[in-house]
Amino acid sequence: MDELSKLGIDAGRLPIWLRIVAVAALVVLTTGAGVLAYRWYAQPVTLSIAVGSLDGDAPKIVSALASRLVVNKAPVRLKVVETSGPLESATAFSSGKTDLAVVRGDVGDLSQAQAIVVLAEAVAMLVAPPGSAITDVAGLKRTTVGVVAGDTNQRIVHVLTKSYDLDRANVVFKNLALDEVRRAFDSKEVRAVLFVMPLSEKYLSLVRGLFPQNAKTAPVLIPIENAGAIAEKERAYESFDIPKGTLRGSPPIPGDDVTTLRVNYYVVGKKDLDNDTIADLTQALTAARRDILPDWPILAQFKAPDTDAGAYLPVHAGAAEYYNGSQQSFLDKWSNAIFLAPMALGALASVVAALWHFLRAGEARPRQPALDALYALGVKIRRSQNEAELSEIENQIDNVLRAQRAKSDGDENTLDAATLNVAAHRLENLIHDRKAALNAGHLQSTPPAEGQSQV
Repeated sequence: MDELSKLGIDAGRLPIWLRIVAVAALVVLTTGAGVLAYRWYAQPVTLSIAVGSLDGDAPKIVSALASRLVVNKAPVRLKVVETSGPLESATAFSSGKTDLAVVRGDVGDLSQAQAIVVLAEAVAMLVAPPGSAITDVAGLKRTTVGVVAGDTNQRIVHVLTKSYDLDRANVVFKNLALDEVRRAFDSKEVRAVLFVMPLSEKYLSLVRGLFPQNAKTAPVLIPIENAGAIAEKERAYESFDIPKGTLRGSPPIPGDDVTTLRVNYYVVGKKDLDNDTIADLTQALTAARRDILPDWPILAQFKAPDTDAGAYLPVHAGAAEYYNGSQQSFLDKWSNAIFLAPMALGALASVVAALWHFLRAGEARPRQPALDALYALGVKIRRSQNEAELSEIENQIDNVLRAQRAKSDGDENTLDAATLNVAAHRLENLIHDRKAALNAGHLQSTPPAEGQSQV
C-alpha cells in the first residue's frame, strides 16, 4: 500500500473487486516469473559432438548414448555431428565447429582437448598370413606392409619407422582398404598388414575372415617388442599385451601373449566448457553406457581417463569432479549467495532510504490543512449567534475528522489521531460554553453591532 500511496493512488478508495484483481494479477505475475526462472534453470544444455569411423559404428554408438540421455532426462544432451573418421572429428573440434569430439589419442590437433571419458581402446595388430616366416619387426626388411585406414594411422607408421629404422630396412607402407587386404595377400603384394582396432568380437571376426579357417593354418601376429620404449617417448601410446588365444581359442592364436601398442578413443571437450555441465555429462554418459552395453559390447572398454596431473590428455576439471566424488549440489554451490543476498539487499535498502531522507531533509514540511481548518472553526464558534450555527460547525468538525481519517492510511504526512482528538475535544468544549452563554443571554465575545452602544 505504501507504493500505491507514493504513486498517488488511495487504496482505500479503490473498490474491493479492483483490489482483488490487482492482488490476483500480482500473484499470477510472481508465479509466472518463478516458473519461467525454474524452466530456464532446469532446461537441458545441448552440446555438439563430432564423431566418425571407417565402419560407421562410432556415430551409431554415440547416437545411442545421446538417445539414452533423452530417455534418462539428463541435464545435458548431445547433438551428433557425423564425420568420416577420427582425423576429421579432431579437425572439426580444433576449429571450434563442435563443443566435443570423439578422437583417437594419436590423431589430429588435440592441443585444446581435455579428456572426459575413454570410449574405447584400439590395439595395433601387425598380421602376416599363415605360413609366414616373419616373426618380428626386423623380419619385415625389404617388404611392403599394408596399412588399413592409412590416413588415420600415419602417426603410428611414423613411430614404428623411427623406432625400428624401417626406412633403412627398405620397408614400404601402402594404404589399403579393408576389402583389399585379402587380394593383396593372395597376390603377394604385401607381406603383412597393420590394423589399429578395438579388441572386440566384431573387429576380430573381420581379421579372422581374411584367412582360411582350419586347425593347420593360422595368421601370424608380429610383436612390437619396443612398445614400452615407444610409449615412454610417444605418450599417446601405451604398451599392451594381446592375450593368448585372442584370435582363436583352440588351438590358441596367438599361442602366447603378444606385445604391441594401444591407443585410446576419447570423448574430449575444451577447457572453457562449464565444469558443472561436464560433470553432469560425465555422470549421464556413465549411466547411459550401462543401459546400452548389451547392444554395444565394445562399451565394456568405457572407462575414466587418466586423472594424474601428468596425463597425456589432461582430464577436464568437471569430469575430475565426478570421478573424485567432489561434485557440488545446488545448495553447496549457492548456499552462500542464498544466505547473503537478503542481508545485502536489506543493507542496500537501508542505505538508499537513509540517502533519500538526507536529500529531502531541507524540504519544507507540508502544511496540515486539517488542523488549520479546526483552528478556523474556533473563531466561528466564538462569533456564532445561535445554536443552528453551532450545529453546522459540529457537522464541519465531523467532516474534517472523517476526511483526515480516510487519508491517514499509508500517508506519513497526515496528523496522528491523538492531535486531532485533542483539537476536536477543545472545540467541543468551546461549543458547549458558547451554547451555555447563548442560553443565558450573554454574548460577551460578540462585538456590538455598528452604531450600538455597549451596555
